[in-house]
Amino acid sequence: MPLPILSILLIILLLLSAFFSACETGMMTINRYRLRHLTKTSRAARRVQKLLERPDRLLGAILLGNNFANITAAAIASVMAIRLWGDYGVLIASFLLTIIILIFAEVSPKTLAAIYPEKIAFRASLTLSAILRVLYPLVWIINAFSNGLLRLIGVKIRKQKHLSISPEELRTVVHEAAGRISSQHRAMLLGILDLEQVSIEDIMIPRNEIIGIDINNEWEAIKSQLASTQHTFLPVYEDDLNDMIGVLHVKDAIHIFAQHAGTKEQLRDVLMDVYFVPEGTSLATQLLNFKNNKKRFALVVDEYGDLQGLITLEDIFEEIVGEFTTDMVSETQAFIHPQQDGSLLIDGSTALRDLNPMLGLDLPMNGAKTLSGLIIEYLETIPESGTCCKINQIPMEIIQVQDNKIKTVKIVSNFTHPAGNKVR
Repeated sequence: MPLPILSILLIILLLLSAFFSACETGMMTINRYRLRHLTKTSRAARRVQKLLERPDRLLGAILLGNNFANITAAAIASVMAIRLWGDYGVLIASFLLTIIILIFAEVSPKTLAAIYPEKIAFRASLTLSAILRVLYPLVWIINAFSNGLLRLIGVKIRKQKHLSISPEELRTVVHEAAGRISSQHRAMLLGILDLEQVSIEDIMIPRNEIIGIDINNEWEAIKSQLASTQHTFLPVYEDDLNDMIGVLHVKDAIHIFAQHAGTKEQLRDVLMDVYFVPEGTSLATQLLNFKNNKKRFALVVDEYGDLQGLITLEDIFEEIVGEFTTDMVSETQAFIHPQQDGSLLIDGSTALRDLNPMLGLDLPMNGAKTLSGLIIEYLETIPESGTCCKINQIPMEIIQVQDNKIKTVKIVSNFTHPAGNKVR
């Protein structure tokens, strides 16, 4: 066969090798989740997905074509080299063909396919489907031997199942989609993913901050409290919060006063049953519990049944979408007070979940939930005013202690105050 014809055949074989190399990389690196989404509107995407359902058959067809092209190209190159350079031609042809295949039929097409896997896979899917159909008997025989070999070493070949994704992997996907998803939507998605890691006790209103109605108070005092409250639900108790008798929806009290002056007995009649939840429940579970029980308000108890706090459906929603009405900067300024010497006076009841991101700290949150609780847990005693300690290399001074709680703490370091001013 003349050298020009052999040269044309060699170029065609190299192009085929490049095609199969690009197909292999494009098919194997395509985003399976995006592909599943595109199958709703794209016929090419459906072809690719069908091919990927049996990756052993797909790879069998691709590698069969690729190896046939490479081996035949090597044979033709050897014939041409012997004619041109005699006995040394085989060695020369092997060296030159290795470089040519590596650059033009392997690295370049595979790199291109790795950058544009969808374009390569979609455009090649029709050709690959036809090749797989034509070569199916040969591919089946090859796969039978290769799969048999894999079974001997304990590997089972099954039809490709739908890929699952863990919450941590999904969180990474959301972070990497920063340029395609707005910051608000990204924060909401991350908030939903974090519900499983946050428990009720992390966001509940603690017992000492619960506002409720003592049914044993004077009726006029109760009416005055109802008239000025800003809450939708109020727990009702007798003398002590642990003696809870029900939960009042404020609109029910308004109906009572709209019709007549009202009495304590009428107030008792409209009380809802108390819904108790354990403090270790995750927010994701509690959100479902609120839905299943058709509740929006719950009281949190510990393992001994003692009241620890309360939580509402709105509290969980705020973990997802952020504060509804409160300006976080102004709210933070209420418990963080910069001083002239560069230190910060911080309310001891400040939640560590708020304090850490606000000041860029890394205070441990696996135990106590507030700054006061963290210091007491660290010192293993209730300190006196003036006591100093260092937690995670952060120097702290207890300024005020009241009712067995740390009221005010001074932190000495360099921070950016929530208002945006650097505290030095």
